[in-house]
Amino acid sequence: MSNHVPNEARVIPLRPHGVRPAGAPPRQAPPAPAVKEPLWRDLVGDVLRGERLAQERTLKDVADEARISMPYLSEVERGRKEASSEVLAAAAHALGLNLGDLLAKAQGELTRVTSRYAGAGRRGASTSSHDGMCLAA
Repeated sequence: MSNHVPNEARVIPLRPHGVRPAGAPPRQAPPAPAVKEPLWRDLVGDVLRGERLAQERTLKDVADEARISMPYLSEVERGRKEASSEVLAAAAHALGLNLGDLLAKAQGELTRVTSRYAGAGRRGASTSSHDGMCLAA
């Protein structure tokens, strides 16, 4: 019987850590992490919260008028829940918006946020002349 623990690899370094072979080029710094585009649910939640706060309304007030639970609306506003179009429409209507207004504001926010790094070499960046929103199912 062996004292070796099964499924556990042993690593024996070929050279001490941090020592480079003679003539090896210096290590380059790792590339900066790519900026991630925001999620749609985060953008929509930010717009809902911004509209609610601009109207100086409470979460409870809007949730009651939209006929959705206050904890669920809070989760939607924080981008933790992917709300259905019915829930988004109800929340928008409670804020005096229609669903198109809500989505247009979220699209504007997406454009604003992503324009900061649009020129940072994104592959496949669209050169479309469309100035609207396109949603596909």
